[in-house]
Amino acid sequence: MRADARMNYDHILMVARDAVAERGANASMRDIARRAGVGLATLLRHFPTREALFEALVCTKLDALTQKADELETSTQPDKALLSWFHEWIAFAQGQKGVVEMMAAAHTNPDSALYASCAAVHSASARLLARAQGEGRARADMNGDDLFGLMAALGWLVDLPSFASRADHLTHIVASAVLACPTGNDVEKAAH
Repeated sequence: MRADARMNYDHILMVARDAVAERGANASMRDIARRAGVGLATLLRHFPTREALFEALVCTKLDALTQKADELETSTQPDKALLSWFHEWIAFAQGQKGVVEMMAAAHTNPDSALYASCAAVHSASARLLARAQGEGRARADMNGDDLFGLMAALGWLVDLPSFASRADHLTHIVASAVLACPTGNDVEKAAH
C-alpha cells in the first residue's frame, strides 16, 4: 500500500472508531466518510462493506481475545479459565458496541469479513469448554456452539444500557449454568 493510501486507511479507521463509539454498529458509512474528509468511494475502496470495516476495527482486539484464551487454556483450573473467558468476552463486548450481533450473524457465514475472527473466538471457547468438561467441571451436554450462543446472548444483553450495570451478576448466572454443579461460592472462587 502506498504511503498516502496507508495514511488514508489509518485516518478512516481512527474516525470510524469514534463514530462507532458514538453510534455503535449502525454508524453511517456516509457519515464516516464525511468525517474522515474522503469520498464515499474512497471509504468503500478500503472497506467495501460495513463488516469489512468492523473486521478492521476489531481485528486486533479479537486477536488479543483469542490470545487470552490460549493463555487461559494452560491454566491449572479449567473452571476458573472458563469463568475468566466469560469476563474477557464481556469486557470485549462492552468495548465494541454492536459488534456482538454482527459476530453472531457472521459466525456461520464463510463469506463474511468477520468469519475468520469469529471462528477463532468460537474455537477458543470450544477448547476451554472441552478442557473443563474433560475434568468434570462443565456440563457434558453442551458443545462449542452452545457456549458461543450463550456468550453472544450475554454480550448482546450487557450491550444494552439497562443491563450494562448487571454484567458481572449476569456473567455469574450464565457461568453457574455452564459449570458442573457449582455452588455460588465455587463461581465466586473461580472468578478470583
